Amino acid sequence: MKWCSALGLAAGIVIGAAGSARAAGTEVVIGISGWTGFAPLTLAKEAGIFEKNGLDVTIKKIPQASRHLAIASGDIQCAATTVETWVVWNANGIPTKQIFQMDKSYGADGMVVRNDIKSIKDLKGKTVAASAPGTSPYFVLAWMLKENGLSVKDVRVVNLEPGPAAQAFVAGQNDAAMTYEPYLSTVRDKPEAGKIIATTLDYPVVMDTFGCTPKFLDENPTAAKALADSYFAALEMIKTDQKKAFEIMGADVKQSGEQFGKSAQYLRWQDRAANKTFFEAEFQKFSSEAGDLLLEIGIIKKKPDISTIVDTRFID
Repeated sequence: MKWCSALGLAAGIVIGAAGSARAAGTEVVIGISGWTGFAPLTLAKEAGIFEKNGLDVTIKKIPQASRHLAIASGDIQCAATTVETWVVWNANGIPTKQIFQMDKSYGADGMVVRNDIKSIKDLKGKTVAASAPGTSPYFVLAWMLKENGLSVKDVRVVNLEPGPAAQAFVAGQNDAAMTYEPYLSTVRDKPEAGKIIATTLDYPVVMDTFGCTPKFLDENPTAAKALADSYFAALEMIKTDQKKAFEIMGADVKQSGEQFGKSAQYLRWQDRAANKTFFEAEFQKFSSEAGDLLLEIGIIKKKPDISTIVDTRFID
């Protein structure tokens, strides 16, 4: 009797363990920042969308300046970042492929300056806080300066991440700063500290994509498809249950749902149809132009073949 009970218990443990293994799903670690545009990934995790699609996802907050190191070390397999950053990573020996577009900035990234600065040209000789070379804020700074007849050599760049850059600016430090939502609203809410002189409404050069290492994609094509499907499912949840979605995404960056909604109005998340349109033409054109500027400012020494840093089969 005891033997039969023990046997039954052992069988139950084996079956239970097998069931747990199936439920666990494919493990994948994703590197992101607190940028509003990346929040649907947090929503997909917290709302159980990733799990429903057979994924065991861990999300790590890693500054953009060191996200590529996490990929190179194997600490993460996938990441979200700006289109031109993938150009930088691949040019500098970190092979990665973008698999879907996440968002486009519509005023969510910008340059803030003191109230006595009338134009970007007036920044010559001034101090600007921006993330390190190779990051989106630094790239946007270089783009804006070039469009106004200047270069990064004409200003003094102090390396601060977008959150600390905004905080330092409202505290009276530096002449200008490069930041993005939700931190850009720190300056919107304190006009006495300074003003937003330019955003991606003026210079539409910030667009984010999600990508992974070629090794992960080759070994886990079903999981890669599930990552894309989960992202699009999160966008659907935002449409159908916006209040709950905003509360979940806002909590991750210490915002209320209402505050998060205000930040989100300055960007556009990109659904499956928008993805297909983007990768048909705009992606190649912008990546090439971005590569030219990155070469010019010394971030890369050679442009990678753009066709080798994208894999769009998972958005269908």
